[in-house]
Amino acid sequence: MSQPVLTYRLGDRQINRIGYGAMQLAGPGVFGPPADEKKALQVLRDAIESGVNHIDTSDFYGPHVTNQLIKKALHPYASDLCIVTKVGAKRDEKGNWLPAFSAEDLTRAVEDNLRNLGVDVLDVVNLRSMFDTHGPAEGPLEAPLEALIKLKDRGLIRHIGLSNVTARQIADAQKMTPVACVQNLYNLAVRHEEVLVDQLAGQNIAWVPFFPLGGFSPLQSGELSEVAQSLNATPMQVALAWLLQRSPNILLIPGTSSPEHLQENLASAKLTLPADALEKLNRIGQKR
Repeated sequence: MSQPVLTYRLGDRQINRIGYGAMQLAGPGVFGPPADEKKALQVLRDAIESGVNHIDTSDFYGPHVTNQLIKKALHPYASDLCIVTKVGAKRDEKGNWLPAFSAEDLTRAVEDNLRNLGVDVLDVVNLRSMFDTHGPAEGPLEAPLEALIKLKDRGLIRHIGLSNVTARQIADAQKMTPVACVQNLYNLAVRHEEVLVDQLAGQNIAWVPFFPLGGFSPLQSGELSEVAQSLNATPMQVALAWLLQRSPNILLIPGTSSPEHLQENLASAKLTLPADALEKLNRIGQKR
């Protein structure tokens, strides 16, 4: 089986399919500063030096912390770097996640992202649905989308994406604006969105799975460990390689605060899974 193509279009850029998710750079619970700022800055610089040109972030990580770290580490940015951010939520003083869908909230969020990242325009802004924080749930997105479209018309946003959304919400959004990407929960074990992944691939729309390695509950299974051992790789490298081979429109944003784990994640791009390994791995999702 041939190795997958490792670039894909996101907005108006052709980017490497393994990027970097900045969420883990904040403190525990994605709240407050990192325990080791120097190490966080090094991870970001190492990512760029290793060829990463897609960073996923949000100003509600921290809040403000990850964007300020990105600016401190990387500004002025490389010309090929695509920074994708999210709006639609905010944090209270205890770190709880709250919906922030009003036009005022969204405008403030975009302005905060611009200021803390140190840019004049945001490459891609994902509207994060908050009808259910645990997964996609139906609900109207027309009003918040209209607010983002107005900000796009002002030249503050280049492209609009969606996060934590249903197929119906994507179709409704496409009646209002082009959708550059969709960011939903998806990984080797959680595969409820199989049909949607393929539908978006047919439309040349990027699918960006969050928690590609399981998130706060890392992926674990006997089959995964067995395949990893047979390929002289780590289980997490195999899980990322599976996503790369699953569909060409999948863009990965594994997060880490460790320079060593960053290099392990990036090395998964060189791992090609043979047919027998894919067969074993596919059974993991079928059991759940």
